[in-house]
Amino acid sequence: MTFDEFLAQRLDSLLRYATTLTCDPHQAQDIVQEVVLRAQQRWGRIGRMEQPGAYVTRMVTNEFLSWRRRRQDISVAPQAMGRLGATTADHSGRVDDRQVLLAGIARLPRKQRVAVVLRYYLNRTDDQIAVELGCSTGTVRSHVSRAVATLRAGLTSIQRVEEVR
Repeated sequence: MTFDEFLAQRLDSLLRYATTLTCDPHQAQDIVQEVVLRAQQRWGRIGRMEQPGAYVTRMVTNEFLSWRRRRQDISVAPQAMGRLGATTADHSGRVDDRQVLLAGIARLPRKQRVAVVLRYYLNRTDDQIAVELGCSTGTVRSHVSRAVATLRAGLTSIQRVEEVR
């Protein structure tokens, strides 16, 4: 497969993945652009791999993690996460679960966010996520568990406020 063919097949999914990680479509474009440039330069080696798509996705993950280290002052607006897709109202009409969830994901620490996105967005196993993050499966489970607990706590507190109203 040529690099152009790969890019035609995978660019949209790389951008969606990066947008989910960054919570900002503009930052996601910057990250994917950096990764695509590096991947193109190394395509002779990457293209011969068994799963070049997985390798380039990992490059996006690594770029996100290093980008966040370089730019600690980034704050994510929950509205940016809302642009990832149409919102779905809660059955009671009181809480927009998707907006709350996306805002909660935007506030997670970077490794927890990556673990949650890989698990629930890309359907990766603990072992696959561990390889992606360069950590043990126990650490992956810890990241996911803490992230889910944080997201649940955020949803519970919002529901309590809505009940008081």
